[in-house]
Amino acid sequence: MQEVEGVINGTYDYMQLKGDTGPLVYPAGFVYIFTALYYITSLGANIRLGQYLFAALYCGNLLLVFNIYRKTCKVPPYVFFFMCCASYRIHSIYVLRMFNDPVAMCLLYLAVNLFIYNHWAWGCLVYSLAVSVKMNVLLFSPALLMLLLVSQGWLKTVYHLVICATVQLVLALPFLAANPVGYIVRSFDLGRQFFYKWTVNWRFLPEELFLNRYFHLVLLLLHIVALVTFLSKRWSRSYGGASSLLSRSPIHPVLNSNQIVLPLFAANFIGMCFSRSLHYQFYVWYFHTLHYLLWSTQMSVKYRLLILGVIELCWNTYPSTVFSSAALHVCHAILLGGLWYSETTEKPKTAAQKME
Repeated sequence: MQEVEGVINGTYDYMQLKGDTGPLVYPAGFVYIFTALYYITSLGANIRLGQYLFAALYCGNLLLVFNIYRKTCKVPPYVFFFMCCASYRIHSIYVLRMFNDPVAMCLLYLAVNLFIYNHWAWGCLVYSLAVSVKMNVLLFSPALLMLLLVSQGWLKTVYHLVICATVQLVLALPFLAANPVGYIVRSFDLGRQFFYKWTVNWRFLPEELFLNRYFHLVLLLLHIVALVTFLSKRWSRSYGGASSLLSRSPIHPVLNSNQIVLPLFAANFIGMCFSRSLHYQFYVWYFHTLHYLLWSTQMSVKYRLLILGVIELCWNTYPSTVFSSAALHVCHAILLGGLWYSETTEKPKTAAQKME
C-alpha cells in the first residue's frame, strides 16, 4: 500500500518508489492491482475486506488448479484434501499476508488452463499479465517456449512472443516514460540480494557463502544445465528430438494436457531447486504443482505423501534451521530424480488423429 501510494501521488520513477519494507521491486501489473486494492480497502485501512478478497482469490485459484488436474487425469481425487486442508503456510500466505505471489500464480494457472484448451494467444496474454505482477513466473518460460515451438511452429511462436512483450510494454509505459532504466533495474532485478535471515533453503550454509556472487553463478549454471538436460533428453523426446523444435510448421498442433502441464510444472520446479534463496511466501510458487509432479513419478503413494509432508514441515519451520533447509533439498532432489526416471508422457495426437 505504501509503494502504490507513491504512484497515486504522482511519482512514476521506480527509483523513488518505496515503503517501510524497502523499494518497489515488482513490475507494473503489481502497481495496478494493488492500486485497485488500495481504493477498495479504504486507502488500505480495511484489512478484513482485503482478506475476504484474497480468500475469494484463493478459492478461484483452487478451481483453476482443480480443472488442470481434472484434464490431466493423473492425480487421484483424495489428494485434493492435502492440497486444500493440510497447509497452514499456504492459508497464511493467501488470506493473512496478502502477498502479490498468489495473484501472480492465479493468473499463471489461468494461462495454463487456456493452453490446455488450445487458446495459445489468450494464454500468452494472461501469462504476461502474471509476469507483470511478479517475475518469478518467468521460471515457466523455458517450457512455454518449447511448447510454442512444438504446437505453433517458429513463425507463430514469434507472434505469441510479441503478444507477451506488448503486454509488458503497455503496462509499463508511464514508468518507462519517467525512468526506463530505473523501471527495468528495479522491476526485473536478477541480481537482487536477499537477506540471509529469511532464507528457507540455504540455512545450512554460512552467511558469507550464501551472499557470495560465485555461489549464485554456480546455481545459475546448474539451473541452465538441468533445464537443457530435461529439454533435450526428456521433454522433447515425444516430439522427435530437440532438433525438431526448430521446424517452421507446427510439429504437433494438438497437444494433450499432460504434455503441456508436465514441462511447465517441471521447469518451474527446477528453478525452485536451484534458487539462490526461497522466502516463506515463495511456497505458493510451486505448492499446487507438487501433487501433480509427485504423481508423475513412479514412487509409491506412501513416499509421495511422505515427501509432501516433509516439504510442508520445512516451510512451516520458522525460523528455518539447518535441518529444515537440508531436508527441503533432500526432498527436492528425490522428486527431481523421480521426474528424471519417470516414464515420458504419451505422445500428443495430431489434429488428424484426434478426429479419428
